[in-house]
Amino acid sequence: MIDIFLQGILPWYLAILLAGWLAFPLAYRLLSFLPDRGYTFARPIGLLVWGFLYWLLTSLHLLQNDLGGVVFALLLVAGLSIVAGGSTGWRELRAWLAQRRGLLITAELLFLLTFVAWSLVRAVGPEASGTEKPMELAFINAILRSDSFPPHDPWLSGYAISYYYFGYVIVAMLARLTGISGAVAFNLGGASWFALTALAAYGLLTNLLSLRRRAAEAASGEGAVPSQGNEPGGLNVIGGLLAPLFLLLVSNLEGFLEVLHARGLFWQPDAAGNLTSAFWKWLDIQELVNPPAQPFGWVPERLGGIWWWRASRVLQDYDLAGSTREIIDEFPFFSFLLADLHPHVLAMPFVLLAVGLALNLYLRTRAAQDEPISLAWLRRYDLWLAALVLGGLSFLNTWDFPIYLALFGAAYGLARYQAQGWHSRLLVEALALCGVVGIAGIGLYLPFYTGFASQAKGLLPSLVYFTRGTHLWIMFGSLLLPVLAWLLFTWRRGYRPAGYRPAWKHGLIFALAVTAGLWLLSFVVGLGLAARGEVLWIYGATSGDSLLLVEALARRLAQPGTWLTLIGLLTITWALLTARPEAETEPEAREISAPADRFVLLLILLGAGLVLFPEFFYLFDQFSNRMNTIFKFYFQAWIVWSLAAAYGLAVLLRELRGGAYLATVLGTAILLVMSLAYPFFGLLERLASADYSQLSLDGAAAIQRYSPDDMAAIDWLSEAPVGVLAEAVGGSYSGYARVSTFSGQPAVLGWPGHESQWRGGEEEKGSREADIELLYRANRWEQMQAILQRYQIRYVYVGSLERGKYRVNRALYNRYLNPVFQNQQVTIYEVPPILLAEEQVKQP
Repeated sequence: MIDIFLQGILPWYLAILLAGWLAFPLAYRLLSFLPDRGYTFARPIGLLVWGFLYWLLTSLHLLQNDLGGVVFALLLVAGLSIVAGGSTGWRELRAWLAQRRGLLITAELLFLLTFVAWSLVRAVGPEASGTEKPMELAFINAILRSDSFPPHDPWLSGYAISYYYFGYVIVAMLARLTGISGAVAFNLGGASWFALTALAAYGLLTNLLSLRRRAAEAASGEGAVPSQGNEPGGLNVIGGLLAPLFLLLVSNLEGFLEVLHARGLFWQPDAAGNLTSAFWKWLDIQELVNPPAQPFGWVPERLGGIWWWRASRVLQDYDLAGSTREIIDEFPFFSFLLADLHPHVLAMPFVLLAVGLALNLYLRTRAAQDEPISLAWLRRYDLWLAALVLGGLSFLNTWDFPIYLALFGAAYGLARYQAQGWHSRLLVEALALCGVVGIAGIGLYLPFYTGFASQAKGLLPSLVYFTRGTHLWIMFGSLLLPVLAWLLFTWRRGYRPAGYRPAWKHGLIFALAVTAGLWLLSFVVGLGLAARGEVLWIYGATSGDSLLLVEALARRLAQPGTWLTLIGLLTITWALLTARPEAETEPEAREISAPADRFVLLLILLGAGLVLFPEFFYLFDQFSNRMNTIFKFYFQAWIVWSLAAAYGLAVLLRELRGGAYLATVLGTAILLVMSLAYPFFGLLERLASADYSQLSLDGAAAIQRYSPDDMAAIDWLSEAPVGVLAEAVGGSYSGYARVSTFSGQPAVLGWPGHESQWRGGEEEKGSREADIELLYRANRWEQMQAILQRYQIRYVYVGSLERGKYRVNRALYNRYLNPVFQNQQVTIYEVPPILLAEEQVKQP
C-alpha cells in the first residue's frame, strides 16, 4: 500500500498540481469574468497547454520525445504564466488567493480525495485487459516508445496512429515526467481524470451559484454587480459539490431496476410454475426480460454474466425484420467503473473547460465590454485560448468539437440578444465567431489532421430507429426530474414576479419547427434512398420496399414518448430563454434571470438537441446503426444536463420554503436512492471480490501473476531498441496483441477489426494477418525471409499463444535467426539486419 502511494499516487498528484499552479496566472488573466477567475480550471488549462506545446514542437521535430522535451514544454508554460502574472500584477494574485481560502481548501480537498479514492478503486482491479483497455494502453506505450510524433501505430507497423490520441499524449507526458511505467500510468490516468472532472464540474457550479447570488443581491438592493467577480466572498463552496455528484456518481435508473428484478418484483408463476411478467416484457430491456435467479434477494446478480454492463445498453433498436441492434448509452460512472481510458473519458475535464470558456464569453459579452465580432477579436488572448481548447477537443474526442463550438457561439449570441434583442446580424455574428474559432482551432492542430483517417461515410436518416420514451426516462430521468422541477420554479418564482413574460407561443413554435423539420428532412432523404434502393438493408428492408416510410411513421406514432418529452422540454426552455421583461426599465427584471439562469437554460437546450438529433439522423460508419451516434451524443447530453440538474437542485434547496422545501428534500432523497443504486452495488461488487493482499496500480499485474515468462519477455522488449514485432494475430477484445500492447513495440498487426475501424477500411491492413500466419508456419526459408523483409521485422515473438495457434517451425527459426531472449515459455528472435536487405530476398 505504501508503495502505491509513494511510487504512484504521490508523484502523479504532484505533477498535476504543478501543472495547475503554473497555469493559474494564465487562467486568472484569461477567465477574468468567472467569479473563481478560472482557479478550478487551472489544471485542465495547464495540462492542455503543456500537452499542446509538447506535441506540436515534437511533431515539428523541434523537441525530442523524451524527458527533456517534456520539461522544456513545461518551462514554456511557466514562461507564459510569468508574462500573464506580470500583466495582471503579482500582488493582485496573492491578495485574491488570500481572500478565497474557502474555495482553495474545498477545491484542493475535492481533487485530492477523489484522486486517491479512485486510485484505490483501480488498485483492487488494475488489469488493463478486457474491452478496449489493451488498445488504450497500447497507445500510451507506443507514444512513450516513439522517437517523435506522430507516434507509431502499435498494431500496424509502418504507420502512425490514426485516431484522436491527444489524451494519451498527455497521460504519457505525465508518465515520462514522473518516471512511471505506461501500465501504471493507465490506472493513474483514469483516477486523475476522475478527479479533474470532479473539480471542473465543482468549479462550474460554484461560479453559476455565485453569479445567481450576486444577481439576487443586486435586485434586492444589497449590492452592485461587479464586472469581474472580485468580491471577497460569495462562492458557494458547499452547493458546488452537487455538480460532481450528479455528473460522476448519479447514474441512470437501470441499476435500480436491477435491484427490483433481483428481488423478483412483478414476477408471477404461471400454471406450469414458470415465472412470467407483463411489466418486464413491456419494459423490454435485454436480460431483464428473463426471470431472475432464485432465491430472490436485494443484490443484483447475473448468472453467467455481468449485471452492471446492461446499464450501458438500455436502448434497443429493432429493424423491420424484428432483429435488434445494439446501442451504447454509456454515462460517466459506468465509464469510470469499466475503467476504459477511452477518448470520451479523457476529454471530460476539457469539455467542462470549454463550457467554462463559453460562460466567460457570455459574461464578457453581456457586460457590454465587447464590440461586435470583427478582425480586432484576433488580438484577444481569450479567443485564442478558446481556439486551443475547442480545437483540442477534436484531437481528444472529435465528436465534441462541433458540439462545444456551437455552445461557444450560442453563448455569444445569447448575450447579444439580451442586450439588443433579435436582429438579423446576430446570427451572422455568432456564425462568424464559430467560423473564426473553428478555423483557428483546426489550424493549431493541423499536423494531427494530416495523418487522420475516419470511418465516417456521412449521415443516414434514422427512419425506423428511435428511442422509446420509457428508455429515455430510464436513461435520463435522474437528471430530467430536477431540471423540470427547476424550470417550473423558474417560471413561477423567478420570471413572473420580476416582470418577465415567457414567450410560450415562440417556444412551442420553435420546438415544433425543430422536431418537424428534422422529421421531414429525414423522410425526404429516406425517400431518395428508397427510390434508389440504397442502404435499405440497414433497416432490414428489401430493395425498393415501398412500405419502409409507412412503417417508420407508424412506429413513431405508436411510441411518441421521446419526441413528446423533447418537444415539451424545448418549448419551456426556449420560452424562458427568450423571455423579455415587460418593463425594460425595471432593474430587478434585468437582473433576476441573469446571467446564471440563462446560461443553464442554454445548457438544457444543448442537451435536448443532442438527444433529439439521433432520433432522425445518425453517422453512417462501419457499424451501420445508431450505436456510435447515440453513445457520443447521449454522453455529452449527460454532462450538460447533469450540470443543469445540480444547479437546479441547489437553487430549489436554497430558495424554497415550507411544504415545497420538504417535498423537494423528500423527492431528492428518493431520486438519489434510485439513481445511486447502480454505483452503490457496482462498487460493492468490485470491492467485495477484491484480493486486498494484491493491491496494485500496474495494468500488467495479471500477466505478471499468471504468465511470468511472458512478462519477463515483454519487460525485455520494453527496454530493447524499437523495431517491428511479429506476434500472433487474433480477434478484437482478446488476449492477442498482448506483446505490442505492453511493450510499445510496433506489431505487424494487432487487432484487425480495430485497425479497420480507425482507418475506415481494409486497404492498409492488406494481407498482414495471412502473412503472419505464413511466417510462423513457413517450412522454407525463402517464404519466411520474404515476409520478414516485406515488413522489416526485427523481433519474432514465439510464446505459448503463438505455438498454440500456429505450427511454428522452430528448427528454421533457430537456423537463420538469433535468439536474443529465452526462458521456459518464450523465445524472442532478432532478425540480422543483413537478412532484411532487399538484395538478399529470394522469392518463394
